[in-house]
Amino acid sequence: MTIKVKGLRWWMIGLLTLGTITNYLARSSLSVAAPAVMEHLHISTHQYGWITGAFLVMYPIGAPLTGYLMDRVGLRAGFLICGVAWSVICMAHGFAGGWVGLFVLRGMLGFVEAAFIPGGMRAAAYWFPAHERGIAAGVFNLGTSLGAIMAPPLIAWSILTYNWHMAFIVAGGLGLCWAVLWLVFYRHPDEHKALTAEEASYIAAGQAPDVDAHVSARPLLREILTQRNFWGIALPRFFADPVWGTLVYWMPLYLYQVRGFDLKTIAMTAWLPFVTADLGCMMGGSLSVWLNRRFGTPIVDGKRAVFTLGAVLMIAMAGVGFVQSPGTAIFLLCLGGFAHQTLSVTVISMSADLFPRREVATVTGLAGFVAGIGNLCFTLLIGWFVGRIGYTPFFTVLGFGDLIGAVCLWTLVKRAADGAHSDAATAVSA
Repeated sequence: MTIKVKGLRWWMIGLLTLGTITNYLARSSLSVAAPAVMEHLHISTHQYGWITGAFLVMYPIGAPLTGYLMDRVGLRAGFLICGVAWSVICMAHGFAGGWVGLFVLRGMLGFVEAAFIPGGMRAAAYWFPAHERGIAAGVFNLGTSLGAIMAPPLIAWSILTYNWHMAFIVAGGLGLCWAVLWLVFYRHPDEHKALTAEEASYIAAGQAPDVDAHVSARPLLREILTQRNFWGIALPRFFADPVWGTLVYWMPLYLYQVRGFDLKTIAMTAWLPFVTADLGCMMGGSLSVWLNRRFGTPIVDGKRAVFTLGAVLMIAMAGVGFVQSPGTAIFLLCLGGFAHQTLSVTVISMSADLFPRREVATVTGLAGFVAGIGNLCFTLLIGWFVGRIGYTPFFTVLGFGDLIGAVCLWTLVKRAADGAHSDAATAVSA
């Protein structure tokens, strides 16, 4: 007799969150181990810049391709392939003999790790009714911050206990353990024997009536790219994602160079914005649901309102470079992490509200490509200009960029109820 599990959809999204944690452990492992790796392999800072750049170049390329993979072969097989790949590639870092090897491995890692957001949104589209997808997106995005928080102590412990080679093997090994759990426990809702009839009906009742039109057809990239709804969610991500890239790749260096923090102080404070980012993940998903239940606000309009709120809060980040107190600067960075994840999970989850479920991973991946281009361009600009003009102008741009994204979201996106959503694409020029 098959055991039925109540609330199975939350167990599935929890399993996905574990995968996101291993994704970010693998991603963050090199930055934590960098001092030891650079010393032992005689890597210069210029060469290290090329190594980190390889990830940023390949990540936006991998987002649409891995998203398309998910939509073609299914989430179970697609995520298993990518999860095993990023784990093995992470472990291979420990066997690199020089900067060229790490350059190639980081590029490969960026390509396959781009799968987690497209895959996560595909899972949310199939496992959750429309009004809960924002919360589901917030839950699996918790893994990004949790992985970034867990990486420093785990990698540091591995290096101190063993060596820098073992740090990558441990991080990658955890990913392989998750891949086994994924293979054993994940199934599509139509195939999962533990799903109760009541929960299956609840999920089905919350789907949009046209969400599965032409379910047998494969995603059509040309049609997706000509829809105003696609650009309505892709452009806000273009302006939003540089915030996260700044927190992950540049914040510790900023605290060291500008605020005079030593490594111990950085270790005690640099993780704080990621904690507030976790709070933002949950706020972004739950607030749109509250607006729907309390005021009857349509889900898409509620998410646009939450995005706008996050964009207004993000203005505070413009003050990071102007305040005198280091503590105030940390507070503003924390507020920026909270605001970013609040608005980020709303726009990411909108792909499941505006497109058929068979296209969700592909749409999310293509939007991720646009977001990655924004992140890459902003990072290159920081690297080129920060020595000449400092960090302050970049924090100012981050503070106001999401307001442009909010305008795009309100002007380009049309709700399905307004007739914009259909399998016959609505052209951008319409």
